[in-house]
Amino acid sequence: MPDRYLSFTGTAPGRFLTRRLGLPQPAALHRWSPDRPALDGPLLPLTAGPSALDLAPVLARTGPAVDPAAGAARPAAVVLDATGVRDVDTLAGVHAALHPVVRSVAPSGRIVVLGAPLDPADHHQSAAQQALEGFTRSLGKEIGGGRTVNLVRLTDAGAAESTLRFLLSPRSAYVSGQVIDVLAAAGPVPPADPGRPLAGRTALVTGAARGIGAAVAETLARDGARVVVLDVPQAAQDARRLADRLGGTALTLDITAADAGERIAAELPGGLDVLVHNAGVTRDRRLVNMPAERWSSVLDVNLASVLRTTDALLAEGTLRPGGRIVATASIAGLAGNAGQTNYGASKAGIVGLVRSLAPRALAEHGVTVNAVAPGFIETRMTAAVPLFIREAGRRMNSLAQGGLPVDVAETTAWLADPASGAVNGQVVRVCGQSLLGA
Repeated sequence: MPDRYLSFTGTAPGRFLTRRLGLPQPAALHRWSPDRPALDGPLLPLTAGPSALDLAPVLARTGPAVDPAAGAARPAAVVLDATGVRDVDTLAGVHAALHPVVRSVAPSGRIVVLGAPLDPADHHQSAAQQALEGFTRSLGKEIGGGRTVNLVRLTDAGAAESTLRFLLSPRSAYVSGQVIDVLAAAGPVPPADPGRPLAGRTALVTGAARGIGAAVAETLARDGARVVVLDVPQAAQDARRLADRLGGTALTLDITAADAGERIAAELPGGLDVLVHNAGVTRDRRLVNMPAERWSSVLDVNLASVLRTTDALLAEGTLRPGGRIVATASIAGLAGNAGQTNYGASKAGIVGLVRSLAPRALAEHGVTVNAVAPGFIETRMTAAVPLFIREAGRRMNSLAQGGLPVDVAETTAWLADPASGAVNGQVVRVCGQSLLGA
């Protein structure tokens, strides 16, 4: 359903009226397209405190042209290296660096703060680096204009290249207020063709016949993957139609079947590089009115099937070394939501799965495990939500609008990238920095 409020605020009368009434003023976001694949403007590099990072060669490959003098103009992106911040005194350098330029950042621009891992042996350094998280999240809530602010903790600039390329591009339009750790030992694998990083790789997406799953399949195919579109038999026609359009294959089965993992493995004798757990259902009702069937059906689809299938495909060796598992969580699992105790439990379970499995899967199989956690995404399901609840979902985030399925898809594609091997065990919210669970 079209966001008429967003359209209205894009007009002169709409801007005037909403400003006078103190109402949200969402800005049209710059999302990736073949015509506008990069941000419109230069990148301004800044530093707070001493730093040992060699950022110059990495930033030169991330998209926007690096211009140390861009602060005098309108930078499309700002990267602040704060890895050397170790105490309250050097933390003042964050304010000194960003205060003069934050107002000049172009609409739909990006601010990325680079931090260091917390040092358990130095509580002053840990306090200062943790302060960057509160700073980043707060700036994201006040900056407006479709701009985003994120924090990346890293130890090696090269390992963070795919993450910086994503965050400094239109692909990350609905990702803001996030803290991403790029600390794994696995180094990046530069793709032969940066425009098609998944070329030669096979990706399977569950629940892919429509909605977010279809957008994920389309985006992975755009990036070069051969996509297997998996959905229930009832959606066979839609799955085949999408697979044919993408040059992939359709696979119809009940993902909750006890042997679903083994059947998938049998269909992929050549192996699998990317596994996207997207299939999910809702059966909303307050706990006092929720029968056991509504509870168990949601937990079975959203969590138990993910656990069973993942275990089976890892045990069968179907996921090749260098593979990627991306599961779908939700902000409902992080913040909770009335009427969704079953759904919230299932999606919080995905977070537990990721955090526990990620280090072992990498060590034992060479596979990373991450999750995306969508907020309010404009789909047929959210279009059926009552008007006032739908409007609240759209406005209660720093970007004051709902996301699109492609926003989840772009984030999934970044996590699936062969160059994202140092990103592991992360749960990245695609929610425009929702005010819930922030």
